[in-house]
Amino acid sequence: MAKEVTIDQEECLGCEACVEICPDVFGFDIDLGKAYVIMEEGGDDECIEEAVGSCPAGCISYEE
Repeated sequence: MAKEVTIDQEECLGCEACVEICPDVFGFDIDLGKAYVIMEEGGDDECIEEAVGSCPAGCISYEE
């Protein structure tokens, strides 16, 4: 089974770190001030893992 990327939008601080690190996977909703997932099925594992580690809210999950 493939890994899936999710963001807990309730916890998202809107810092856009994930968007800057991995713009192919994460987007930013200006109206909500929150990040969202563009590609739920993931992409570059290294890029996603860096985004997960850089999230100050710890609200990004990348798991099966």
